[in-house]
Amino acid sequence: FKDGSGSFLVIEYLNLAGRTDDGALGRAMARMHLADPTKIPAAGNPDGKFGFNIDNTIGDTPQPNPWTAGGTTDDWVAFYRDHRIGHQLSLAGDSYCDKLWFNDIAPRLGALFEGIDVKPSLLHGDLWSGNIGSANGSPSIYDPACYWGHHEAEWGMSWCASFGKSFWDGYRSIIPQDDGFLDRKPLYDAYHQLNHYNLFGGGYIGSARGQLEAVKRKLDERGA
Repeated sequence: FKDGSGSFLVIEYLNLAGRTDDGALGRAMARMHLADPTKIPAAGNPDGKFGFNIDNTIGDTPQPNPWTAGGTTDDWVAFYRDHRIGHQLSLAGDSYCDKLWFNDIAPRLGALFEGIDVKPSLLHGDLWSGNIGSANGSPSIYDPACYWGHHEAEWGMSWCASFGKSFWDGYRSIIPQDDGFLDRKPLYDAYHQLNHYNLFGGGYIGSARGQLEAVKRKLDERGA
């Protein structure tokens, strides 16, 4: 506003309706994840790094998105370690989770990514059933917490997204499941469980502890 007392947002109008074809949604998500930022000038990521042009929020929680030095798997591990789990832990102030993360998980986190090549994918970042619908008959997602990250991180909210066989068949027809996906799944769930605790409190801290405990077990099983 002219007097500097507020602001407003202008966005595309979508004629939104309920969720429709989950197979088509899965294929559309895969195509979005495969988009090469170095070949799309408008993507704002010409060097193919992890992060985003600006810091944003996930719900009401600040989400830092500094660009990484490069676009390698090691860059991703450091980004997720410091600016996702580490950031949420700094807000949560839970000594049990802190000990698990900083003593038992973070120093050997890279072992969960051995044998895969993580590339930056454009992520919705907060993909749950309340942010999925359709527009003019086609799948539509909205209210994002966007950044460039590992495509598997997209599924950290799948525990409340109701993704069934049709969705996964569509997605996996384009992006097959990488080795170790299930080992990394609790790592990505933990970010959102911690965020829910920071937003709403209550039992989410127990869920976050459980996810981090699962990550530790997976690392122990790998002999990391």
